[in-house]
Amino acid sequence: MDSGKTHHHHPQMYYYTYGPHAPALRVSPGDTLVTTTVDALNIDETGREIPRQCRQTSPDTSFKEFNPLTGPYYVEGTEPGDVLVVHIRQILLTRDFVNGGAAFDGGGLAWGISAGLSLGPRTPTPESKAYSWRIDRDQGFGNLELPDSRVGRVKIPLQPHFGCIGVAPAWGQFISSITPAQNGGNMDCVETAAGTTVYLPVFVRGAYLFVGDVHAAQGDGELCGGGLDITAEVTLELDRIPAKRIEWPRMENEEWLMVAASARPLMDAFRLGQVELIRWLEQDYGYDPLDALHLITQVGTTRVGNVVDPQFTVVAKFPKRYLPEGESPSHP
Repeated sequence: MDSGKTHHHHPQMYYYTYGPHAPALRVSPGDTLVTTTVDALNIDETGREIPRQCRQTSPDTSFKEFNPLTGPYYVEGTEPGDVLVVHIRQILLTRDFVNGGAAFDGGGLAWGISAGLSLGPRTPTPESKAYSWRIDRDQGFGNLELPDSRVGRVKIPLQPHFGCIGVAPAWGQFISSITPAQNGGNMDCVETAAGTTVYLPVFVRGAYLFVGDVHAAQGDGELCGGGLDITAEVTLELDRIPAKRIEWPRMENEEWLMVAASARPLMDAFRLGQVELIRWLEQDYGYDPLDALHLITQVGTTRVGNVVDPQFTVVAKFPKRYLPEGESPSHP
């Protein structure tokens, strides 16, 4: 990628939909973008709510005000049918606390509990609980006190990543910031971390890149409906691949080729991700499709990004050590 300009952007407006809104900034392929995000509940790095005048509004409707998005960034020269390349260089957490919660009537267990599936004998518990994590950014750990549990205190490693990264969707749509789709969106994939390159299909001239909902950590599925939502300063390098059709967001890091597909039911997302991964191996690395299918079956792995969003996300992964010898992937 050619070296370009470095843009430092300080957001003045946050959006709750992916779409071709007025660009926050125009950038070019080869440019580096440094910007900031607020957390999923509209709280900034100081612990204050972002002002109403800084939030997307409409005289004709209301929005689900979760996952406020930074952007959009108009990438000069990108056209429908291109691929937007986003190299995630750094996700720097900018706060020392995370406030979260859990409830059985929300998140991934809601249907099961409401359908009468039992958790077994247990003492009465509140319908929901709030949790306050202390974030040790220097050491890279999150710390949580659990006074109602025998464990007392837990300490987990941090894994900063984007909950939301995406572009304007196809066909003139505007998609909610809580929804993942072919344009990316609220995929809640721990793979969208520093060191990963994300490939997004372009549906609208300029691409209109959005980012937000950074998590300090999250397990598979985002089971209770939220990771460790936090604020961050992020550094991205942008590029484009002209006239390269991909159906779903693709990703790669040093170890893996990855596809993030989103659908309901979960099995549909699983199938879509695997098919796109087979197509990638066929088109760019010369695999026979059946050979790719057979090899993925033996060495591939699959993660669940979320089971709580309007569509579920699955990440199909293929180890890069099984690519043709001497080939280092640089595009999807």
